[in-house]
Amino acid sequence: MTTVNGEDDLYDAFLEGGPRSIEESARFCRTPVDTTKIKLPHRNGYEHFELVREPAPEAGPALFRWTGRTKIAE
Repeated sequence: MTTVNGEDDLYDAFLEGGPRSIEESARFCRTPVDTTKIKLPHRNGYEHFELVREPAPEAGPALFRWTGRTKIAE
């Protein structure tokens, strides 16, 4: 687990895959330690990512891989 500014219940994460239109800065985030899925608002929907690797000093931030997209309900 990574601790930054006393936030020991959060860790660094990287979002892999999905549309190329997702900005690089949006692919790096902080997320609660118990998170296994991330839903990123993007254009007219949400991009979904699932945890595939826990954070580790030798491996870097947690890795979440893109699993699909849903549209925002109207």
